[in-house]
Formats: sequence, C-alpha cells, structure tokens
Amino acid sequence: MSEQIKVTLTEDELPRQWYNLNADFAKPMPPPVGMDGNPIGPEALAPVFPMNLIEQEMCTDRWVDIPEDILGYYKIWRPTPLYRARRLEKALGTPAKIYYKNEGVSPAGSHKPNTAVAQAWYNKQFGIKKLTTETGAGQWGSALSFACSLVGGIECKVFMVRISFDQKPFRKVMMRTWGGNCVPSPSMDTETGRKILAEDPDTPGSLGIAISEAIEECVQREDTRYALGSVLNHVMLHQSIIGLESQAQMKKIGASPDIVIGCAGGGSNFAGLAFPYANEKIHGADMRIIGTEPEACPTLTRAKYRYDSGDVAMMTPLLPMHSLGHTFVPPPLHAGGLRYHGMAPMVSHALNEGLIEAASIGQTECYEAAIQFARTEGFISAPETSHAIAQAIREAKQAKEEGKEKTILFNWSGHGLMDLKGYEAYLDGNLQDYPLPDELLEKSQHSMDGLPMP
Repeated sequence: MSEQIKVTLTEDELPRQWYNLNADFAKPMPPPVGMDGNPIGPEALAPVFPMNLIEQEMCTDRWVDIPEDILGYYKIWRPTPLYRARRLEKALGTPAKIYYKNEGVSPAGSHKPNTAVAQAWYNKQFGIKKLTTETGAGQWGSALSFACSLVGGIECKVFMVRISFDQKPFRKVMMRTWGGNCVPSPSMDTETGRKILAEDPDTPGSLGIAISEAIEECVQREDTRYALGSVLNHVMLHQSIIGLESQAQMKKIGASPDIVIGCAGGGSNFAGLAFPYANEKIHGADMRIIGTEPEACPTLTRAKYRYDSGDVAMMTPLLPMHSLGHTFVPPPLHAGGLRYHGMAPMVSHALNEGLIEAASIGQTECYEAAIQFARTEGFISAPETSHAIAQAIREAKQAKEEGKEKTILFNWSGHGLMDLKGYEAYLDGNLQDYPLPDELLEKSQHSMDGLPMP
C-alpha cells in the first residue's frame, strides 16, 4: 500500500461556522480607543466599515454562522487539502511528521480570499458600491479584486506599497484582470500621498502609508468602504476556517499536532490556522503554537505592546497591539506581506496570555528553506510562507536532535509564482539578512509617545 500524501474533505464536510477566540480568552482584550483613551463605539467605525462587519469586529460569540452564499463561493476552492511532507521529512532525516495546509489552491493563490470574499459579500449586502484597500506584496489586493469580481457590482481600488509595486509587476496584472484598479503608494491620488512624496520622493512606501491613503479615499463617498486583509478581529474570524478544516483532517487520520506554525505579518493566516488549536490548548491540549516573523520587521519578538494607530496618518482608532510604531518604514525585503508595523490585537493578546510564542528568522534562511521545500515537495512558496517552512524545518531538526517523534503542522499560506524575483536574487547570491538595528526600532517606537497605554 502506498503512503498517503493528501488528506481531503468533501464539500459536505466544509465547516459551516467560523470560530472566534475572543470568546475563550481568560482575560478580555483591551478595547480599541480614541486619542482620549476612551473606548470607541460602533459609530466611530461606521464611515470606514459596514455595520454588519462592525458587529463581527466587536463580537464575543464563540461561533458565527457562515452565510450560505459565502459557503457557495468557498466551494470554488475549499475545503483545501492537508499534505504530509514525506519527502521533506526524508531529506531532513527527522523522526517528526510534517503536515501543511495548502491555502495556495485558491484562485488568488493564497489564504486571503477566505476573508476577501466574506468582506465583499457583507459590503454588498450593506449596499456598498466601492471598496478601497492597501496591499503589500499584492496577495491581498489580488484577493479583494477577485472577491469583488466574484460577488459582483463592487468597484475595487488598491493602494500597493511602492517597493512591492515595482518588485512584483504581475500582481498588478492579476488585479486588473479581476477588474481592480491598482496604484503605487504613496500616490498623487490623496493628500496623504502627496505630502509624503513631497517630503521623500524616493520612499519605498509602507503598509501604514497605503492604509492612510485607502481610508482617506474611502471616507470621501457614502457608497464606499474600506477593506482590511489582516489585523482586525473579523478578519481573524473569517480565516478560522483554515484551522477548523485542518482539525477535521487530522482527526480523519487519528493525528494531533504537537507544534502549530504560521508566518506572521498582520496575523491573519497565522491566526486562521492557530486559533482553533489555541482553543484546544485552552482546554488542556499539550502543544506549542508559534508565529514566525522576519527579523527585519520583528513585531512580536521585539516591539512594545502599546496602543497605536493602524496607519501613518492616524486615521484609525488606537488598537492594543505589539507595534514597531505607526511611522515605521520597513526595509525592502521580499516578504512584502510581513512588513506591517503592528500585529493583530487578538494575536498580540494571545502572546501576552501565553497561548502562543513568537520567533523571527532572517530572509536568507527562509529562502534556503523554501528552496529545499520546492526541491522535495514541489511547490514554490511565497516569501511570506517561507518563514513558516523555515520554522518547521528548525523544529524538525530539533526533533531529530532529541530523537523524538513530533507532529508538526504549518500553514502553507500561498504560492510564490508571482514572487520569482526574490528567488532569482537569492539564487544569484544577492540577498542579505537585515536584523532591524536597535536605534531604528527605538526611533520608530517614539511615534507612540504620548498615546494611551493598554
């Protein structure tokens, strides 16, 4: 009998509810606040998000029903397969069993459509005609363009971080193919963009800048709202389908992970896999849950836990999160989706509560891991995803040193077929690691001086 490689679910086995970790925290999360330090109400978010998503943002119910329409859209690519990385295990000579959840099978090639489709649908139900957003590497912009096209009747405007706009030209073509309008950020389309370009014409841009531009354009029209691909509670909620599916798949083969891993930028794909397992951990399961980030953008591993704005122009409410500071402009590393200055409040709270742990890895080790993965498992990974692979390889090597059989599960959050420039730079020997210097970290975190404390 041949060895099983894939574990699949039928469409009838698709989870019909999302899971909300907010219901199970032993200590409640601090609320979003205004500049005066007082908690904000739903009305403060109403110009930016539709009320049906604001309700999810503030929801503390454990389970939230997935509307039938959204389940119908999900079935285009979900349930996604769970793979056993047998060839990678053999190459490493490890006693560990390595599994990965393949989120790269979506039309946009990543986990992002799990929330993009949901957000587009909820906005359409609310009567919204246009969505604005930002994107780093382009995964989110592609996913939202796809979602607006799929749901129909919604215009999509994407502000793409300038360095990624230049590095990843075919992401723009993907967005255009699905009807999205993609512009480099900072742009001349907004007051925020024009001001920043006047001060620094050569800026590589940042997600904080792009968010400011997207929100500024959003609030100009009544029929327009903003969509965010990570960080916020309702995004974590929608992504929980990843972990819920993987739990059902692991149960099918009588397995349970000892270690759960995801790359962490804003927190969405990590939370999507990890939060259903955090629920198991709360109820007594013995497992480690690790969020792995770039050492050039070390939000979880080195940043303070503070109230901070989600954008450089401080248009968002203040969120309780591990943050490098809203003025942080990251180095132009190729893992563009992991360059956000803050970490999702729910992920930050989970770290503070000891439910998860954090690690950071340099980009050369990540590309080395991605190359090994491609040459054993076949798939070419997104630079963001390579951080999870590198962490899984570290844990598999540790299991070998200890002589222990461990079950490792990580989220293969997206393919890298639009990110081959980074691979070329690595293969040509032109990539270097960039541990964020202490002085730059300290300077950036000064932008939070005077803001309320959680």
